Amino acid sequence: MTALPERAVTPTAAGSGTPLLERGSGGDRIFQTVLTLGAVTIPVLLGFLVLELWTGARLAIGKFGLGFVTSSTWDPVAEQFGALPLIFGTLLSSLVALVIAVPLSLGVAIYLTEFAPKVIREPVAFLIGLLAAIPSVVYGLWGIFVLIPILRTSVFPLLRDTLGFLPLFQGPIYGPSMLAAGIILAIMVMPYIMSVSREVLLAVPDTQREAALALGATRWETVVTTVVPYARSGIIGAVILGLGRALGETMAVTMLIGNRHEIAASLFAPGYTMSAAIANEFSEAVGDMHLSALAYVAFLLFVVTVLVNAGARLLIWRVSRGSAAGGKAL
Repeated sequence: MTALPERAVTPTAAGSGTPLLERGSGGDRIFQTVLTLGAVTIPVLLGFLVLELWTGARLAIGKFGLGFVTSSTWDPVAEQFGALPLIFGTLLSSLVALVIAVPLSLGVAIYLTEFAPKVIREPVAFLIGLLAAIPSVVYGLWGIFVLIPILRTSVFPLLRDTLGFLPLFQGPIYGPSMLAAGIILAIMVMPYIMSVSREVLLAVPDTQREAALALGATRWETVVTTVVPYARSGIIGAVILGLGRALGETMAVTMLIGNRHEIAASLFAPGYTMSAAIANEFSEAVGDMHLSALAYVAFLLFVVTVLVNAGARLLIWRVSRGSAAGGKAL
């Protein structure tokens, strides 16, 4: 049988030598144009955001410069401002949240994908996912009326009695504190880390598990030595997603952290974050320098978030240069 030439089997428009699949219709071109404009709008809006923050912060930048990042003074009356305690509080509260949330979230994700009976996998995953839909102010109210009393009367004294030799667990117990804010942040970021980690673990091919089991590994050894390493890039991406939520959280942290502009070694002491300072003081700021300082704080929060996510993206790229699950998607 003689094969037909390629041109003979390629559909073409009448009176034209261009294949129909290559020409496309007018609707396709309109759709492509709309998508292109939508994609271009995102970096344009981001550029306007950076420009607005820089314009608002220009007065404080001109007066304080980089000394704003290293100074701890915050005196609106004397118009002296420094953001070091705010940066410290933002990073420390997010770190505390990740230390608590990552092991719990990863443990839940591993249990649901590898060990849980099928009848409870989807209901439990659905219920945990619902936690992400709860407004942050509701978390804050729950933290004030339920979490802080428990921490102040039971958990914090226990930590001070058992781990009091560490500077992190020394000093008076107030209730609203850096540790309380870190715990509420951990509860808030757990649904994100758990959901993404679960999807990444489900993407690991069954052949990986079967190969490890065929070599005599137990189910737990299979998870530790095969499944988790294969999905490590996706798990790192889940952790970074949770970190991004923790860095920018405002209301719940504002209600639980104590809002004290200082750097303290103890997690029992109150603290302050950049987003909390903006939320608390922006509506009450009357001087141009105070408003400019808050805009400078917002600009620094943007910079910190970008740097953290850029470093995380680089880490994901380095980890996922193999063929780990989730690497290409992230």
